[in-house]
Amino acid sequence: MDGTGRATTDNLGFVLAKASQRWNELLADGFARHGFGEVRPSYGSVLVPLLDEDGLRMGELARRSRVSKQTMTTLVRLVERDGLVARRRDPDDGRATRVHLTDRAMAFRPIAEQTLAELDAAVEARLGGSKARSLHGALKELMSL
Repeated sequence: MDGTGRATTDNLGFVLAKASQRWNELLADGFARHGFGEVRPSYGSVLVPLLDEDGLRMGELARRSRVSKQTMTTLVRLVERDGLVARRRDPDDGRATRVHLTDRAMAFRPIAEQTLAELDAAVEARLGGSKARSLHGALKELMSL
């Protein structure tokens, strides 16, 4: 790792960005192979929290995804356009909106889980179990910088 802070292709930020870009390419390829070519990796910021708990308010969805409310609103519009979520008025507060998974998104769940399991297995095969677990822990730590 280049600890000089210089702008090179060995800079940690560049390497993280390119690893993330490659991960997203592999996700998109896996989704497309299984008939879900419309699902972009960025949709994970909407879909993953909803797969954990459907019907979240926009603000809570943004918080769980670690994005701004404005970014979440844009993402939800795109995911809704592709038929994976629907927005509904909150029955407890008519001013609020809740986001719900559609049947199409529920059909996507096993595909997402299979694709993620395949990628996890590829990482473990490349790095070994101990390094893969260390990488996972380190990335979780970096999320809270």
